[in-house]
Amino acid sequence: MKIAVDGFGGDKAPDEALKGCVWAVKEFGAKIVVTGDEKTLKSRFSKLGLSRENIEIAHADGVIEIGDDPLEIRTVKANTSMGVAFGLVRKGEAEAFVSAGSTAALMVGGSMVIGRIKGVKRPALAPIMPSVTGNYILLDGGANVECRPEMILQFGIMGGVYAEKIMGIERPRVGLLNVGAEEEKGRELERGAYALLKASSLNFIGNAEARDVPLGVCDVIVSDGFTGNIYLKTVEGMGAFMKKSLKDLFGKNAATKAGYLLAKGGVRDMAAKTDYREIGGSPLLGTVKPVIKAHGSSDAKAFKNAIKQAKEFSDARAINLMEKSLGAKERS
Repeated sequence: MKIAVDGFGGDKAPDEALKGCVWAVKEFGAKIVVTGDEKTLKSRFSKLGLSRENIEIAHADGVIEIGDDPLEIRTVKANTSMGVAFGLVRKGEAEAFVSAGSTAALMVGGSMVIGRIKGVKRPALAPIMPSVTGNYILLDGGANVECRPEMILQFGIMGGVYAEKIMGIERPRVGLLNVGAEEEKGRELERGAYALLKASSLNFIGNAEARDVPLGVCDVIVSDGFTGNIYLKTVEGMGAFMKKSLKDLFGKNAATKAGYLLAKGGVRDMAAKTDYREIGGSPLLGTVKPVIKAHGSSDAKAFKNAIKQAKEFSDARAINLMEKSLGAKERS
């Protein structure tokens, strides 16, 4: 199984992407095809002293930039590093896709070039986030600003399969992000989604308030992309605030520095738990092949783990189960 990696997607590409590819080959035997300008990639492999074992290069012209029209990934930008990687997956020459490039172009390419699972209204971006009890998955993290209740139900089904098959959570608990725990809370969207989720075979725990989600109330939290993205960015911001606050606290004077020496093991564990590089990226759920969106500032470690994530996603055949689960719901 080959994984297509967009060699020029992200702030630190291509060097960190290439380092991550080499690391992934060495650590878990990945087979990779990296896309981008062939001459540049060969030069960087050589200058960085990196092995090209199990790594192929597929030539591409240019990069799709953040400000470009994402719909052009299907047309005039189809020969960019991201476009060529999508094409390899669509043609069956690679089984999964990884990029740290434009999120908007990735969502268009995943949905329209690779294609959607039959019956899926819209694929959802699904970041994996830390809680006090482990990790949970958020759908939608920003792909679909406007949603209908049936889309929220599909997010719950796909997220539940991913949590079980990839994250190893038995019968994952699914919660609906809302402004209160009571069934009648929320807008028409939330009330409609609540009724569908409650009637489904999912392990639905009801509404979940934002403050309770990081405390481990559920394993899958579903929402429209507008609300989900605000929640995601708020959690990220609070994490950055806490890290800076702890750094300032422990560096305040000799006594606090001594306290850090006693607490550094716990601080290190907490930092690792909130480090996006440990996860790798966010899957785009609802496509017929695995698509992983790595963070824009990904380094080699993040790329390596995003590739690992794509490989595990493909190996688990979770997409087949998502298709069956969604099909069963359509027939019910």
